[in-house]
Amino acid sequence: MSPLILLDYAAVLIFALTGALVASRQQLDIVGFAFVASLTAVGGGTLRDVLLDRNPVFWLGNPNYILIACGAALVVFFTAHLVESRYRLLLWLDSFALAVAVPAGVAAAMGMMQPGAIVVIMGVVTGCMGGLLRDVVCNEVPLVLKQGELYVSAAFGGALTAVALSCFSSEMLVILGGCALVTWALRAGSMLFGWRLPVYRSRPPRV
Repeated sequence: MSPLILLDYAAVLIFALTGALVASRQQLDIVGFAFVASLTAVGGGTLRDVLLDRNPVFWLGNPNYILIACGAALVVFFTAHLVESRYRLLLWLDSFALAVAVPAGVAAAMGMMQPGAIVVIMGVVTGCMGGLLRDVVCNEVPLVLKQGELYVSAAFGGALTAVALSCFSSEMLVILGGCALVTWALRAGSMLFGWRLPVYRSRPPRV
């Protein structure tokens, strides 16, 4: 298997687990679990492939991705009650999913010889859109937009790292590994140590 296919499989599996966990928090039925898990699992990759004009879209060319997402939903449906803090598990699984999906977007764009700016955008899109769709559909505050937290910023930093590494090395393992490491380190640092970006503060208008 190519690195992109392996990354897509891993991203689909982990993002599907996060989608199913959110479905459990909303107390959906088993069909709702499968829908939210699948939407989360393939949302970012679908938008990536549409924007890059990759034909067919990855899960249409290989329906096993949907089967994996539905299988993950089934497992969570019967086991979610065993987890003491589902939200904490969700946060950590989502951080790993982000660290896998961003390199998947980067690999897809680089494989099509896209310029650096597009590589970065595709990394961010692939990493962030599935989780955004999940949270919006389930009426949760999107993790992507949590005030000041490093999420999109983590994806951006990881994708930018990949572009920078590609200037010095053609080894995809180095490029994608560095991308994943920086993405996860930034996201995990935000959760563990409170790393934040400055947020906008309104000020009284000047007279």
